[in-house]
Amino acid sequence: VVRQSCVRLSQMTRKRGGELALPPDGDAGEDAKMRGRGRARIASPAPRRPRGHDADSDEDYDSELDGEHEEQRSIRDAVFRLIVTHVEPNYSLPWQQRRQSSSTSTAFLISGNRILTNAHCVENETVVRIKKRGDDRKFIATVVAVGRECDLAMLHVADLSFFEGVVPIELGKQLPRLQDTVTVVGYPVGGDNQSITQGVVSRIDLQEYSHGSVQLLSVQIDAAINSGNSGGPVLASSPPECVGIAFQAIDSGAAESIGYLIPVPVVERFLTDVSKNGRYTGYAGCGYDVQHCENPSLRHFQGMKKSDAGVRVMNVHPLCAKRDGDKLRAGDIITHFDSTPIANDGTVVFNREQRISWRYLLSQKFVEDTCLLSLLRDGKRIPDVTLELQLSSLLVPTSPLHGLLPPGGGGAPTPPPRPTPSFAIVGGLVFVSLSEAFLRSEYGEDWESKAPICLMERVVNGLKTRDSDEVVVLSQVLAHAVNVGYETIVNAAVASLNGQKVSDLRHLVRLAHENTDKFLHFDLPPFGEAVVLDAKEARAAEPAILAQHNIPSAMSPDLLAHVRELGFAVAASEGAGRGAADARGGKTARGRARG
Repeated sequence: VVRQSCVRLSQMTRKRGGELALPPDGDAGEDAKMRGRGRARIASPAPRRPRGHDADSDEDYDSELDGEHEEQRSIRDAVFRLIVTHVEPNYSLPWQQRRQSSSTSTAFLISGNRILTNAHCVENETVVRIKKRGDDRKFIATVVAVGRECDLAMLHVADLSFFEGVVPIELGKQLPRLQDTVTVVGYPVGGDNQSITQGVVSRIDLQEYSHGSVQLLSVQIDAAINSGNSGGPVLASSPPECVGIAFQAIDSGAAESIGYLIPVPVVERFLTDVSKNGRYTGYAGCGYDVQHCENPSLRHFQGMKKSDAGVRVMNVHPLCAKRDGDKLRAGDIITHFDSTPIANDGTVVFNREQRISWRYLLSQKFVEDTCLLSLLRDGKRIPDVTLELQLSSLLVPTSPLHGLLPPGGGGAPTPPPRPTPSFAIVGGLVFVSLSEAFLRSEYGEDWESKAPICLMERVVNGLKTRDSDEVVVLSQVLAHAVNVGYETIVNAAVASLNGQKVSDLRHLVRLAHENTDKFLHFDLPPFGEAVVLDAKEARAAEPAILAQHNIPSAMSPDLLAHVRELGFAVAASEGAGRGAADARGGKTARGRARG
């Protein structure tokens, strides 16, 4: 057995197995933006002939070995290398895109000529190329569907010659068991050829998917999942079928040999969603918040008997209350979800011998499905209630671009125009919608501790009262004589315009264009700071402001179409390129002054 020494790479990763970043002009460059720690594992030796065999058994042994290798080759041939070019939107300057970058990751073929990988591998993609094992050609692939919450994506290759001689990998029928041996196949850092590592299943639980920021079922293994492994299949030993998809690993400084895979039930739900609806529709929200009832005094106060168990409803979200009336009230005890009993610690029985959060039951539901709740109210059991499940009613989304991919799922979709973050400029005031992506762009990966408290309060506690609700933010002021004195205002939420509450960015644009007052008065919470502009002067100054900063239009394409539907004209840059000022540098200076 030839042993290879372990190679450690210097840079560490966040909580996912991420893709390997490459320089824009090549398919290599393992040292650029690596999101993982590469560690070459000791290569598994080829099967040896048993000692004491006789020469007559050579033919039988070689035949058995060839059959085993043929099965392994068939599986490995269905695992591909992805080379993706990305252009990320610039949420701080939403009329721009960030610098182009490239990455490599893994994908594999399943039935129906469908190719699966992770959503984060093809996020903000412009060109996706896919390469088969042992082939020097790279084929163009298109993205058919993306599930951000479950970190899954489906690809399509139009060239049918790509599939010649490739046998799809079968998806398993059930979850692996603890201590089952699994094999991770992919293209991680450390080389260009396919890599295989082995480990065992060590835990099955709900975990937060770092890409989608939601808790879903995941399987923990001790096999190495490094940068570039993302999107690759994880195979059971016998039968050789896919039991999950590698997608993230725990922070390297916190623990060793902990990687996670997306189990087949989550993958099957994604495929069913795309097949059923023609596109990915997302995960449903329950519409209420609950607390555990482990404290004896709390249970006594709620009128619960010793035999009663469940979770207490803290509050019902406004959209849920509007949709379902008072079927569910704050203070109710939910004892069963779809006839499954819920314990006082909020868990349900899972795989007979384990317990898992009741939200696992919710994750099996689709948008517009219903759930049956058994309730205790004031200590008395009331008739079961049925609630309709809709998308999450959280006020601040992970990304405002989520869900903009058009219907696909049946074949090669027509690539849509690249979506950009929505923005509107009024008299040099730049307005955007609040999202986690915007906060990350402004404050870095530690945005949760660095962002203003007034914005974080909306992120943590904000709930929609209407489907279109969002938080509108005055992100910066493009300096001009018309808005002098407001240059230091950065990232402030907007409460109202001329006394009317602003519900979303479209509403603000409509109010600004329909305004007949002399002034535009924006109210900024929490202290009631006022920003007042002369309406006519602000409108007249917009072309010059846009030209000064090389901004082609006063608003994003989606808002531009909305305003034209209303019959209003929109300001455009006059002589783009004249006196081009660097808006990026300007904002940095203002941010320091504001601090």
